[in-house]
Amino acid sequence: MSTLEEQIDVEVPVQVAWEQLHRIDQYPRFVDGVLHAHAHGTHRACLDIEVNGQERAFETAINDRGGNQVMTWQTLDDAHLRGTFALLPLDTGATRVQLRVEYEPEVVTEVYGGPHGFAQSGAIERAVREDLAQFKRLVEEERPLPGGP
Repeated sequence: MSTLEEQIDVEVPVQVAWEQLHRIDQYPRFVDGVLHAHAHGTHRACLDIEVNGQERAFETAINDRGGNQVMTWQTLDDAHLRGTFALLPLDTGATRVQLRVEYEPEVVTEVYGGPHGFAQSGAIERAVREDLAQFKRLVEEERPLPGGP
């Protein structure tokens, strides 16, 4: 099992970042390759992802822990991906978003295609960093203005 850990600071309170992570239908706005996403039930999501030019659906289980500060997820099929978002308040208006992703390199290559070995881990690292940067842009652009609704 390989593990990747990345983090980014966002200029919003923890609760704003937490709520954005739970807007499953907005995942295509910040997770590369996700075409459509929707929640069903209280702890499930379906993600339609483009893989090697073809659309593929992935079922995901989502669990919340840690008083609105830790969200875990894992795929429920052959992709064998799992991860954790941890939100750490830096002050009343800023949050550190930490992401830990665990994956089987051979399975990722089999399911998603792409490079092997060091090149694969580099590609995954770049993708995760860009997804976090997109999350930052999204959550900071959509935060409520002081005194607003």
